[in-house]
Amino acid sequence: MDAMLHAGASAIAVATSLGLAVDDTVVLHDSNKLILRLLPCDVVARVAPVEDQVAQLEVDVARRLAELGAPVAALDPRVEPRVYERDGVTVTLWTHYAPAATREVAPADYAEALVRVHAGMRDVDVPAPHVTDRVDQALALVADRDRTPSLGDADRDLLHRTLQRLRRSVAGHGVAEQLLHGEPHPGNVLSTASGPLLIDLETCCRGPVEFDVAHAPEDVDEHYPGIDRRLLRDCRLLVLAMITTWRWDRDDRFPDGRRLGVEWLRQLEAALDA
Repeated sequence: MDAMLHAGASAIAVATSLGLAVDDTVVLHDSNKLILRLLPCDVVARVAPVEDQVAQLEVDVARRLAELGAPVAALDPRVEPRVYERDGVTVTLWTHYAPAATREVAPADYAEALVRVHAGMRDVDVPAPHVTDRVDQALALVADRDRTPSLGDADRDLLHRTLQRLRRSVAGHGVAEQLLHGEPHPGNVLSTASGPLLIDLETCCRGPVEFDVAHAPEDVDEHYPGIDRRLLRDCRLLVLAMITTWRWDRDDRFPDGRRLGVEWLRQLEAALDA
């Protein structure tokens, strides 16, 4: 709680120093970073520790994709579009979008947004990790019993074997690779009056588009052209193994994370047995 209060105070200080009026805040999300809606200026502030070193990548990619007309959330136009640092945290300021009448994004619209973002990303030249680098991070977490003390031996072995096998499969599939969003799950797709917009570009990585599509609801892939179905299945299992692993990190702050970790382990077992 103290860390969240500190981060929130830093975001308010940055916004007010730039001439934005802030009388109230609404917490939109609080896990690996704090996301606040600042009122009445109506700005979305994304706040993270300076050592995370991902805010600049997110800003660079968002600015370039916006120039290319890709459907992504934009930085707030009233201030300089950059990363602000204050009291050990980074703050970036983004446009707030009023939600559409229906919060659910239709599968065809979801797929079209992904296709357009991927098309734009092929013209974005930024250094980004490979998908397998993120798998290696998950493997390191599984191997570190101090960081995952509640993970049982059988489940630890299941995650290790699954991550290892699917890492080899995805890396050796031989399809074209490109810059990806990294985590375009429904929580990172806004339903707005002008259509779906992708947010949270800090997870950008390189790999096959199937890795991104694997984060979307299953009926979305029916509308994404040219998908390799076998690779998509492996990517879905890989994503499930990775997000399950994160939930067992002793420092994980994802809401209801431990319950989800148990539930997803059982889902992974069932999928591997199918």
